[in-house]
Amino acid sequence: MPPVLHWQAEDSGLRWPCGSFPEALRQEGRLATFQGPTATAVGPLSLNKPRIDQEDVVLDAVAPMIEEYHQLEKDLADPSIHNDQARARKAGRRYAELGRVVAAVEEFQRLTDDLEAAKELADEDESFAAEAEELEVALGESRERLVKILAPRDPDDACDVIVEIKAGEGGDESALFAGDLARMYMRYAEHKGWTVTELSATHTELGGYKELTLAVRAKGNPAPEDGVWAHLKYEGGVHRVQRVPVTESQGRIHTSAAGVMVMPEVEVDEEIEIDQNDLRIDVYRSSGPGGQSVNTTDSAVRITHIPTGIVVSMQNEKSQLQNKEAALRVLKSRMIAEAKAQREAEASAARLSQVRTVDRSERIRTYNFPENRIADHRTGFKAYNLDQVLAGALDPVIHSAIEADEAARLASAGGK
Repeated sequence: MPPVLHWQAEDSGLRWPCGSFPEALRQEGRLATFQGPTATAVGPLSLNKPRIDQEDVVLDAVAPMIEEYHQLEKDLADPSIHNDQARARKAGRRYAELGRVVAAVEEFQRLTDDLEAAKELADEDESFAAEAEELEVALGESRERLVKILAPRDPDDACDVIVEIKAGEGGDESALFAGDLARMYMRYAEHKGWTVTELSATHTELGGYKELTLAVRAKGNPAPEDGVWAHLKYEGGVHRVQRVPVTESQGRIHTSAAGVMVMPEVEVDEEIEIDQNDLRIDVYRSSGPGGQSVNTTDSAVRITHIPTGIVVSMQNEKSQLQNKEAALRVLKSRMIAEAKAQREAEASAARLSQVRTVDRSERIRTYNFPENRIADHRTGFKAYNLDQVLAGALDPVIHSAIEADEAARLASAGGK
């Protein structure tokens, strides 16, 4: 089975596992009426005397998170954890994620204390009434942030990604557009401070790409909302371009397309086991534009996973071993992505269809060069700054998808 080009704006009610917080909210119907605590004890966050005592359901979710946060703090202070870089990286990301929860709860409790104090003082001195009103507004905003943080989110958000770009209908023009998309993602990654590594590429004579595989990685341990997957997962699907091709002599506007597949990159080998007997590994000489050989040794590697038919080819590294390792990483990411897609499809027949062909009619976004317009057909986003977007200013487009996704997750958590 060939690689699947996913439309990765998934049904958020299925994509993320829901914990006790959203489940209890469904039962109690409290999402829209979540009220603050009444306790007024002053001091650091305490599990013995929680401030959110009016919402035991929230406390049930927050208390173990705080305990885990403090345990991770101890673990990360132990030098021995850094002997296992994968474990240290995973712990660091989880610590950063839980740090947001702790900070949000502490802010909520502090504002609650301040509001209670201001109300008491306002009973004796009317000059404190205005301050109480301001604190009431601030507390409401803090409550919304806390609910938003506790809503179920994609567990892969902090992950790095593998991006595959394939030319579709349109011949040379589609291949050139695939190159434009690749450069757009590279520039966007540069703006974000991420690193991009080209894993594999098949060039065309005009400078485009028949297919291209990139690894996009963050530096350090970003919080989930700042992760590479959290932003680029919405790019999966078919991208349509409308412009006058360089090969067009009559000045006519043509429409072509390129497909993008985005997968979270596997960090831990134990996440998926691959039987070596299920692999067929072929080696060959690397080739450049036009098919000419660019290497005198058989350093390029093609790995076929026989049970699924997934094929991964790598030729960018100088050694056969390096190409094999890179191909195995991509193979694992593809297998995990397809396994997740299969589970989600089985969970709900109503799930949005996945884009399996680079068909212009199954588009998620249109890039119209004559009008300098970019339009996302999932969120309704439209802007007339295509030149800036292709230069890496992709945040407004992606944020429109993030906002729509967050709204869906909150609605799902509240049973709406």
